[in-house]
Amino acid sequence: MYNLIIYLYLCGVAVYSLFNEKVRKMWRGERAAFDVLRQKVDPTAHYVWFHAASLGEFEQGRPLMEQLRQDHPELKILLTFFSPSGYEVRKDYKGADIVCYLPLDTITNARRFLRLFRPEMAFFIKYEFWYNYLHILKHRHVPVYSVSSIFRPDQVFFKWYGRQYGRVLNCFTHFFVQNEQSQQLLAKIGIDCVSITGDTRFDRVLQIKEQAKQLPIIDSFLNLAEEKPQVFVAGSSWPPDEDIFIRYFHEHPEWKLIIAPHVISEEHLQQIIEKLGNRKIIRYTEAEKITSSSSSSPLNEYDVLIIDCFGLLSSIYRYATVTYIGGGFGVSIHNTVEAAVWGVPVIFGPENKKFQEAQELKQCRGGWEITGYEDFERIMTRFANDEGALTEAGKAAGEYVQHKAGATRMILAATTLK
Repeated sequence: MYNLIIYLYLCGVAVYSLFNEKVRKMWRGERAAFDVLRQKVDPTAHYVWFHAASLGEFEQGRPLMEQLRQDHPELKILLTFFSPSGYEVRKDYKGADIVCYLPLDTITNARRFLRLFRPEMAFFIKYEFWYNYLHILKHRHVPVYSVSSIFRPDQVFFKWYGRQYGRVLNCFTHFFVQNEQSQQLLAKIGIDCVSITGDTRFDRVLQIKEQAKQLPIIDSFLNLAEEKPQVFVAGSSWPPDEDIFIRYFHEHPEWKLIIAPHVISEEHLQQIIEKLGNRKIIRYTEAEKITSSSSSSPLNEYDVLIIDCFGLLSSIYRYATVTYIGGGFGVSIHNTVEAAVWGVPVIFGPENKKFQEAQELKQCRGGWEITGYEDFERIMTRFANDEGALTEAGKAAGEYVQHKAGATRMILAATTLK
C-alpha cells in the first residue's frame, strides 16, 4: 500500500510541477540528485548521511553535523533535503561535503541512490520515516538514528491501521527523542532502543546567539547611543498576527517596532504599511541605502523598521524588550526558542499545541499564549507597567533554553562513532 501511495504521489508531483514553481524545483532537484552524487562522491571516502525535510529540521541537525566535523574531520557529510524551502536556502552550506535533494521514496530510487555513496551511518531528523530507504539501510547493516524525534498518540504508528507502515520504526538503530511521552509510546509497540536527549535546536540557538551579527542599522534605528527605548520585535508574522499587535501600537507610540514578516512579498509589505497608518516607517533595505549614501536623515526618526530581507531575524531578537512569534493564528507557530534564548518574553498565538517548547515556555512563564487582541493588550500592558514582571518573564525564557541544551553531545556520545 505504501509503495502504491508513493507512486501515485510521484505522478501527482510530476503533473503539479507544470503549474507550481516550488514543486517544479523539487521535481527537477530530485531527478538531478543522482547526477550530483555521480559527480561529487569520493569512492574512497567514508560518508555520514544527514536527512532533513526542510529548513527547520536542518537547524536541528546542524549542531550534530558541525560537532561531527570537529570531532571526526576524516569523515565526509552528505546532506539531503526534501523541500525546496530547505534546499534552496542551504544548498551552499559549507558544513556538508555534498548537498542535494533526496529522490522520492520508491524502491528503485532508494536502491539507486544508496548505491552511489554507501553511507556508514545515517541521521534522520525529527519526523523523517522513509520506508524504502530505511529498510535498505537496515538490510545493509548501516546504523540509522532518529534525532530530536517526537511522537504523539495520534500518529499513524500507534493506530491499528498503521501497523504495517509502523514497521519502519524497527529500521532505526536508536531513537533520540525529545520527551518521556515519546519514549512511552514507542515502548508500547515494542521499541526500547530509545534515549530522552531533548531537542538539538537548543544547542543551535545558543550557537546562533554566540555568533550573532552586529547590526549597525538596528543600533542607529534604536539610537542605542542614548537610552534604549522599549522595543517590540515581531518575527515570522502573518496578516492575522499583524492585525492584533499593530492595533495595540496605534495607542502606544512610545514603543519602537521591528517587524520581520514570514512572507516578504511586495503585496504583504504594503498590507503592513497600510495597517501601520501614520507611523513613520522605513524598510531595512531603504535604511541600508540611507546609511551607504551618508544621508542626513537619521534612522532614529522612524518608529517602525520592516525587515524586507532574510538572514537577520535571529540576531535582531537581541534588541527586543518583548518578542512575538507569528504563525499561531494559522497552521502553527514558528521558532520560539530563537527569541527566548535572548532572555526576553515570547508571545504567540493559539496554534502551538504540537510544539513541546511552546508548552514548556508557557509552564515556566517565559512564553505567553494569546487568543485575540484582549489577551495581547493585557500582557503588553503588564510588561509595559511592571518592570519586575518583564524581567522575571525574560529570565524564565532564557534559563529555560540554557537548561534544555546539551542534546548534541549526548547523541554523538551514544552513536557508534568513538
